[in-house]
Order: sequence, then C-alpha cells, then structure tokens
Amino acid sequence: MKKIVIASDSFKGSASSQEVADSIKKGILRVFPTCEAVCLCVADGGEGLTDALNQRLKGKRIRCLVHNPLSEPIDAEYLLSNDGKTAVIETASASGLSLIPVHKRNPMKTTSFGTGELIKDAILRGCRNILLGIGGSGTNDAGTGMLQALGFRFKDKNGIDLRYGGEILEQIVSIDESEVLPELKDCRFTIICDVNNPLFGKNGAAYVYAPQKGASKEQVCLLDRGLRNFAHIIEHAKQIKIDNIPGAGAAGGIGAACIAFFSAHLQSGIKTVLEMIEFEKQIAGADLIITGEGKLDDQTTMGKTASGILEVAQRQNIPVIALGGGIENRERLNQAGFLATFSIQPYPVTLAKAMDKEFALHNIAETTEQIMRLLSI
Repeated sequence: MKKIVIASDSFKGSASSQEVADSIKKGILRVFPTCEAVCLCVADGGEGLTDALNQRLKGKRIRCLVHNPLSEPIDAEYLLSNDGKTAVIETASASGLSLIPVHKRNPMKTTSFGTGELIKDAILRGCRNILLGIGGSGTNDAGTGMLQALGFRFKDKNGIDLRYGGEILEQIVSIDESEVLPELKDCRFTIICDVNNPLFGKNGAAYVYAPQKGASKEQVCLLDRGLRNFAHIIEHAKQIKIDNIPGAGAAGGIGAACIAFFSAHLQSGIKTVLEMIEFEKQIAGADLIITGEGKLDDQTTMGKTASGILEVAQRQNIPVIALGGGIENRERLNQAGFLATFSIQPYPVTLAKAMDKEFALHNIAETTEQIMRLLSI
C-alpha cells in the first residue's frame, strides 16, 4: 500500500472526525510504515463541519456565550474566514442533541435560540455570508428559537409574545418582524444538511426525528400539528408553500425557517464539503479509502458521509472500506459498493462503554491494523 486516504465522519457522541482519522492512521502505519496515509476531515452538515471546511478556509475560531437547548448559558464557537466575510456555523455547537442530558431531552421545551445567537454574533462582526450546518440538532421548534434570537417575535391569538420550544408552534397566530436585526436582509445563507425530509407528516421532522430527541408518542402528534400550523403561518406571511420542500424538516424544522425567512437554499452536506476541500483531487492515485461513522446502516447509503465518499471514489475506481461502531444490513452496504464493512467492537459491551472515547479510538486503531494485516498478504 503506497497511498491510503482516510476520510471518516465523526463517531457521534464519542470521537471527532480528526480523532477517528488519527486512530485509523496509527493502525495503517503499524503494518505499512512507509505508506502515505492522508487524513481528511469530512462531515455531512453536523458535528465536524467547521473542522472540515477549515481545511480550505484556514479561518479563525470565534467563541461566544450563547444558550443551549435548555436555555442555559454555554460557550460555543463558529469559524470565521480570514477576510471576515464568511462564517461557518454548526447548529450542533449551540443547539445540539449531545448538549442535552438524556433525562432532560424534551423537544416541546428545547430551543434553537443559541444557533440564532451565533448567527447574530457573526453578522455583528460584519459577516454577510453564512454557511449553516443543521445536522445533529436537539430541537423541534422549526427554528423559531433561532429566529427569536435575531429579533423575530411570535404571537398567540391574544397578541402576546410566545416563549420557546416546540410547544409554541401550534399557538402561533402572527409574526412580528419590527425588531429583526436590520443587517439580516443583506446576508446570504447556504444551508448544509444531510436529510431531505419534509416539514411535517409521516416522513416529517416530528415523526422521524422527535422520538430520538425525547418526544413521547403524544408529543410527536402535538409537534406535528404545530409544524403544520407553522407551515400555514409561513404561507400566509411569506407566500411560500413550505409543505413538500425537501429538507424543510431538517433539524426539527430549522430548514423550513431558513428557506422562509432567510431566502436560503439547501445543499447536500457531504457533497458540498467534498467539493470545497477538493476531495476528488486529493484522492488521486490512492490504493484505498477508509471511511466510517458511528453506525453503518440503511441511512448510510442515503446521502450520509460514507456514501458521498463512495460515490466520488467509484469515479476513480478506488475501493472503499467502512468502519462503524455498529453495523446493520451489511448486505445492502456491500451492494451499494463498499468493498467491506467492519465493526470496531472487539466483544459485546454496553452502549456507554462502546461510546467511551478512549475505548473507541483504541478499537479503531486495532481494527484497522487487522485489516492492514490481511491486505499485506
């Protein structure tokens, strides 16, 4: 093996893309010490987006005090290009599911307000080009919290300002834009996401994603009704029929808010990242590509990081191996074109143990070494 490209997504809740890549590289060099192991950070719109795009932008990290989904103050960061014109913001940084303890997850209450605070900070610094990655959110408020941080006010039938969370969606009757940040109208938004779900319905934000954010069956129904109401309000206020726009349901409806209130356009996360880091050029001449993510399953083949990498690799006839914390439907993954898929778990363990960072990174290096030993024959 002369050249192996490593381009893995993060193992969500466990290790970053860069940490995973470093561990894979360790495993490679144990068997092929002279191999050129090229580590690339990649992401599909969630955690790790700023790391991935900073390979090209070479910008600076901006940290600021914002509010997490539970409205608690936290430090979050975003990436600002050196010319100060472009900001790369991860919804996961301020409004991510990983920021909420499992026993406190409740999308009726959680808010995307912190994401709006990051956007506002970037705008007030003079930034007018916003790349917003909306993967990994812990909210289902249709982006109302994000909009509230930027000056939008949502009112009930009595004209009273509503507070935060998915529970307000069904109560919204009107929107007051009189206090919206004036500079917002001069900004260009590009929304990077990895799903194409509609806003509501059986494939919408509530039914598909709210349960993993802590919603009960009853709350899922309430949230879906609220999203339908919000779509009606958008149609009345903005003359935009948001119902069936692919991606409107991303991040609990943040996609819809961005389309309606920022005139944003949505782009495939991994395709955008791979284009920006010139991935096709970087893999030229590689003997193998190793990718991965926390769980390899049917969704892997539907626009996630690993499938985007596979698509580019196939154009150059470069084989791709995928590593995962867990694997479902291996047959479909092989049919999609992966040379092989491997679980990094050495033996049955609890979920908490499997997600322990040091344990996971050790297993990634060990699994990679075994693969390399096989390839060395």
